[in-house]
Amino acid sequence: MAESNFVDYVKIYCRSGKGGRGSMHLRHVKYQPNGGPDGGDGGHGGSIILRGNHNYWTLLHLKYQRHVYAEHGGNGGHDKCHGTDGKDAYIDVPCGTVVYDAETGKYICDVTYDKQEIVLLKGGRGGLGNFQFRTSTNQAPRYAQPGEPMEEKTVILELKLLADVGLVGFPNAGKSTLLSTLSSARPKIANYPFTTLEPSLGIVEYRDKQSFVMADIPGIIEGASEGKGLGLRFLRHIERNSLLLFMVPGDTDDIKREYEILLKELQQFNPDMLDKHRVLAVTKCDLLDEELIGMLTSTLPTDLPVVFISSVTGKGLDELKDVLWKVLNSESNKLQEITAEDTLVHRDKDLQAFTQEMQEEGADGAVEEVDEDDIEDLDDFEYEDSDEND
Repeated sequence: MAESNFVDYVKIYCRSGKGGRGSMHLRHVKYQPNGGPDGGDGGHGGSIILRGNHNYWTLLHLKYQRHVYAEHGGNGGHDKCHGTDGKDAYIDVPCGTVVYDAETGKYICDVTYDKQEIVLLKGGRGGLGNFQFRTSTNQAPRYAQPGEPMEEKTVILELKLLADVGLVGFPNAGKSTLLSTLSSARPKIANYPFTTLEPSLGIVEYRDKQSFVMADIPGIIEGASEGKGLGLRFLRHIERNSLLLFMVPGDTDDIKREYEILLKELQQFNPDMLDKHRVLAVTKCDLLDEELIGMLTSTLPTDLPVVFISSVTGKGLDELKDVLWKVLNSESNKLQEITAEDTLVHRDKDLQAFTQEMQEEGADGAVEEVDEDDIEDLDDFEYEDSDEND
């Protein structure tokens, strides 16, 4: 994974800006001995805003930006001068990014479409100057409000790829070969297990210039829910797929048993994934003759469509695309998508599993502790000469 640019886990520290304090100032001008209060209000602190950006497809640009700060609001001045508002800090993320609280694992928000903006941390309001507190009975107030404090939080950004069809299968089941045959994607293909180490997306062309998106993830094995192989960390990328394509090689001893093992691993990861539409593709059928295919048909599951294919010879690929397109556009699938959009439920993050996954990645999951003295020094550095940040 060290050579890969695909980053789907990032843990960052965010801090909004604090509001500027109001000014307590009494007007002293020649020939105006009773000038009265003229202290201005403080400026609002900047907010941390998440913004969807379809030009990004991973979280690589945030891997080495572990601290995100918004500007503090400026202090109010005399002559009713309002303090400058702090600049908001925008975090551009790819569509399909889910945000969790790194301390509690609670779900925070979800960025699903381009240019969507979500306020992650709101900046503090500026304090009122003493000019705002003048009354007929208190014509020279000698107090002003301080600005509201900043907000800070460490969050986990987790990417879930958006696709129509997700490929599920054991290592060397032919998933990458199928994706490279049906689309222009070029995932790594080799004759050894776990060739695919990162998810891949491909656009499959259909009739009348129509198309759908297919996602390939690394293979899973029995016991993946317990951490065997590459574990289940990549299954999050097919959580949002409306259709799951199970792929089992035709030379397998028991195709139905392997299919049931895959179903069990999905259930261990997220039971809701069993509610998705499913299609079974028996791959590598160029190794089988018609008589053997007829014998295997009677032993296969009967609760889902089954297609015999060969990515090498092209056998059954047109039939497979017809079946996938039909299921994707079925009324039950459309109804399920509408229901999912209205009642989308996000599970809270399992921090124990997250920590283990990040340890496997290296030190990427650790966020450096931020010292308060360092923050004050950083504030002085950033805002004494704000023109350099423009």
